[in-house]
Amino acid sequence: MEKRKKEPRLETRTGCEARMDVKFVPKTGRWHIFYFFDEHNHDLLDTQFSALLPAHRKMSEADIMQMMNMLKSGISTSQIFGLLASQAGGYEFVGYGPKYMYNEIARQRRQIFGDAARVLKKLEAMRGLLRNLFWSDGISQLDYRLFRDVIAFDAMYKKNKYSCPLVIFSGVNHHNQTIIFAAALIVDETTYTYIWLLHQLMFAMKGKTPTSIITDGAMAIRNAVRDVFPEVRHRLCAWHLIRIATSNVGKPSFTSKFRKIMLGDYEIPVFKRKWVQLIKEFGLEDKPWVINMYKEKHMWATAYIRGNFFAGFRTTSRCEGLHSVMARYVGSRYDLTSFVEHFQRCVAHLRFKEFNADYESTRGVPVMQTCIELLERYAAELYTHEIFLFFRPFLSRVGPMRVLNIENNDDCIKYIMCKHGRPDFMWTVDFRQEEMIFMCTCLRMESFGIPCEHIVKVLVDRDICEIPQSLVLDRWTKKVKSTLNDPSGFTRDAVVISRQSALIEFSK
Repeated sequence: MEKRKKEPRLETRTGCEARMDVKFVPKTGRWHIFYFFDEHNHDLLDTQFSALLPAHRKMSEADIMQMMNMLKSGISTSQIFGLLASQAGGYEFVGYGPKYMYNEIARQRRQIFGDAARVLKKLEAMRGLLRNLFWSDGISQLDYRLFRDVIAFDAMYKKNKYSCPLVIFSGVNHHNQTIIFAAALIVDETTYTYIWLLHQLMFAMKGKTPTSIITDGAMAIRNAVRDVFPEVRHRLCAWHLIRIATSNVGKPSFTSKFRKIMLGDYEIPVFKRKWVQLIKEFGLEDKPWVINMYKEKHMWATAYIRGNFFAGFRTTSRCEGLHSVMARYVGSRYDLTSFVEHFQRCVAHLRFKEFNADYESTRGVPVMQTCIELLERYAAELYTHEIFLFFRPFLSRVGPMRVLNIENNDDCIKYIMCKHGRPDFMWTVDFRQEEMIFMCTCLRMESFGIPCEHIVKVLVDRDICEIPQSLVLDRWTKKVKSTLNDPSGFTRDAVVISRQSALIEFSK
């Protein structure tokens, strides 16, 4: 096929001398026509096409505002043009075409944002200083104040057209939902860059460090965490480890069993035995990846991590879910300006989910379903709806629990118990009555911040009808945001936009 060549523009000039000249006369305050010649050397354009003439093409301020709001919501330019045409009563009544809209969008972005990519590139070339972009808004910083006990530090790729890695700092709110504390676009993945990034996080969050941090295990990230957060508990993300296990071994049955051993709530001797059995079964004794993974078991195996609070990051679905949500909002086709806009839409979506969950937690009372109704009702009033649903099964599991022995010491009462029909599995709960402190050997209270069935068994035995304050983690309660000026953390941009749209329609 012959190489296509761009067709030259149509010749529209005819040398027509028809014109009208006017001038303003200050004495009269009027415009006067001082020359008029109305003989044309061409056919006049049909009036139905007059709106398409360059001199007539113009978007109203209302259309521009509506167009920019639609763009922020992720609606494409072609769809926006169709919506405006529908409002105008047809495409022929819009008064401009899609090309004019593209030009206006570019003009608006240059006016408001500038070409961020070009500015970054130019400054980098000039001074070699501005290389990475970090941001965190006020709501994210308030969330960090309340939920900084656990943060996940995750790098995503190909989320913008410059292929800059996107780094997200996320956490878990009081509804067990993912929230975003901060984000960054970085130009490389060196230890130096990640150290800079963690220092920016600390500066934005007024120097408040997290208790635990979860990463994908990249060596540069590990080194940065070790440098900036030497005292913070560091765990490797289970979702990333499962993907790495699949790529290194390539056997679905191994991945399934590896996942079970990694997340299983085993004692350390049981974990070691099961690991040896797994490696022998698949003949992986000499595989370097397997050897290295076992050396780092304290960073990923639940058997070694039990008793450290990770706020529900025990499962892999949270990290996978964040990647899935991000994929719906940002992609490789976006430049930096568009990327930031669409990323903010993603954050707004997550905040609306929290806003809706806050509403659900205040609407009505769950139907009581256990025989421990007083404790169940207290939990329903205390916890958010999602956390209550997580806690209620522990109440149901109290029934089969058998107390084998109660030891009364000077300052501690020791309960030894097992599950009905399973005397080989025993747990011990230490109860200090004066301080109302409970400690169970299962360590689930320390791991999740929710009383386990063994502690609940002691509460029932002692006829305690309310969950003691020592067992209440404020971050899971309805009242956790009551100290903030805006407890919802939800910005009502949607309400503002809908009002703008109504005003636009009224002005037309």
